[in-house]
Amino acid sequence: MRIVSLFFLFLFFSIVISAQNKTENIVIVTLDGMRWQEVFKGADSFILKNKNYTHDYENTSGLFWSDDLNERRKKLFPFLWNVVAKQGQLYGNRTFNNNLNNANPYQFSYPGYNELLTGYPDTLVNSNEKINNPNENVLEFINQQKDYQNKVAVFATWDVFPFILNKNRSHLFINADVDSLHFNTPSLQLLNDMQFLTAKPIGVRPDVFTYFAAREYWKVYQPKVLYIAFDETDDMAHGGDYDQYLKSAHAQDRMIEDLWNLIQSSASYKNKTTLIITCDHGRGDVDKNNWTDHGSEIKESGQIWMAVLGPDTPAFGEMKIEQQLYQKQIASTIASLLGFSFNTNHPVGNSIASVFNSDTDKTKVASNNRITSEK
Repeated sequence: MRIVSLFFLFLFFSIVISAQNKTENIVIVTLDGMRWQEVFKGADSFILKNKNYTHDYENTSGLFWSDDLNERRKKLFPFLWNVVAKQGQLYGNRTFNNNLNNANPYQFSYPGYNELLTGYPDTLVNSNEKINNPNENVLEFINQQKDYQNKVAVFATWDVFPFILNKNRSHLFINADVDSLHFNTPSLQLLNDMQFLTAKPIGVRPDVFTYFAAREYWKVYQPKVLYIAFDETDDMAHGGDYDQYLKSAHAQDRMIEDLWNLIQSSASYKNKTTLIITCDHGRGDVDKNNWTDHGSEIKESGQIWMAVLGPDTPAFGEMKIEQQLYQKQIASTIASLLGFSFNTNHPVGNSIASVFNSDTDKTKVASNNRITSEK
């Protein structure tokens, strides 16, 4: 009798916990090497006025400059500041000591994506080489869960993602760079032809092809978890091209807005989908000439940011509470939003409580986040 009672008690609490989560779908978007400084402050006046970095000051400043900080950042990221900032949350504005950092010591792409997606800042993951990642990631974990099998899709510009996500082991659907789009739908067949014929200024397909491949796939196959990894911001920054760095960031914001509008037009996804936008690492800023670079020798490189929008995320907007969070906490947060606990064979950072904390008391949210912050 006691065993039966305990069973029903467990079942009751399982149903309650499940009912608390409205999120059934997750969309993750990363902007490679996108600095928090532009996200929260808009275009940087020093870099913008430097002719070594900005080749068409008149045009670029006309597009992205305003003396008013709020207007300036809206010009660059209209979706983040007109929609997410009003309906969701933005983390990482160090003006308010709201800190989100890499826990990995390397602060470049592969280690950053590994930390983001596995929750484990593995010091053995220390290069950008095409080496299969030994660490299980949250996407393959979700892909093994009931109702999510073969419902996870990844579209990436950078051709290292099949190795970061260990495609051979994870069996995830991953389309990276110019991987052929073997589908019968006319739109995907057209995109497949275009991606092979287009010029590749950064050595891989343009982000817009990655986006449209993901969008058209989403329309037809309706994945429950979609990850889009953009790349151009990092390449433009490494090339010292501030005009194109800003234009790429702005274009990525517009593509995210386009996808979110599609999501809101679908009865299967509207009010059931959480959007997470973040990056793999930061860039230099104290020495403005270091904005082009990142890595362990440039301490600001570990400063990142995150935006969250969805039915389980309270509309706190720009987080102005003092806290220290880490990239390794995002993987668990993704799983938690879907009602899962991301348990695997390596350490994983704790979830970020305020992302799905329904208590609107910001003081209490701050306290909860200090508890789940990690060294």
